[in-house]
Amino acid sequence: MARPKLSQQIDLQAAIKDTALRQIGENGAASLSLRAIARALHITAPAIYNHYPNRDDLVTSLIIDAYTSLGDGQFAALEGQPVDNHAARLSALGLAYRDWAVAYPQRYMLIFGSPISGYHCPPESSMPAAARSLSALVDVLEEARRLGVLLPEAEPHLSAALRQQLAAWQALHPIADVYVLYLALVIWSRVHGLVMLEIDNQYPPFIQDPALIFRREVDMIARQYLK
Repeated sequence: MARPKLSQQIDLQAAIKDTALRQIGENGAASLSLRAIARALHITAPAIYNHYPNRDDLVTSLIIDAYTSLGDGQFAALEGQPVDNHAARLSALGLAYRDWAVAYPQRYMLIFGSPISGYHCPPESSMPAAARSLSALVDVLEEARRLGVLLPEAEPHLSAALRQQLAAWQALHPIADVYVLYLALVIWSRVHGLVMLEIDNQYPPFIQDPALIFRREVDMIARQYLK
């Protein structure tokens, strides 16, 4: 029997991932099953095993794809933004972050939602893509710091213990000041919290347009940290 052409192999791999994301959206990541994906695609289980020997391999690939897509969206958001308008660049990143999460809620919940029982994402596989997803924010903040645009009173004292923890991240982004990395983490946590409430439908029922809250918070972040 002739082997499938490369394009057919790539199409099957994409179909496996698309079906897996649909499963995650319908039943949650914990219910992901290679056999269920095979049934949905009307193929045999071994056909999937040729690409992903087990569920964890598929989950890891989906996580890397999600972080990569998020990072692509972040860098794309800076295109066309004035290089000297740091507030506009910071705001563009925040709005693009929410836009991506709303457009791809399954991917967002896969990387930021509840852990999958029995699954551990190998950091050596996911860390480069995860770090890149925040690299655009780090770059904008680092440039603002270099040019003296970060508000000096916003800079807290970082303990030696905290600096040591951030050093691992700095190894992946060596040009960034350690305070910039801390600030990127804090800003991300603020926008992430609001997005998670929206994606997980946790806002109280009288909040009918979460985007209004999100846009205001992004504007407040720019005002708080930039001149």
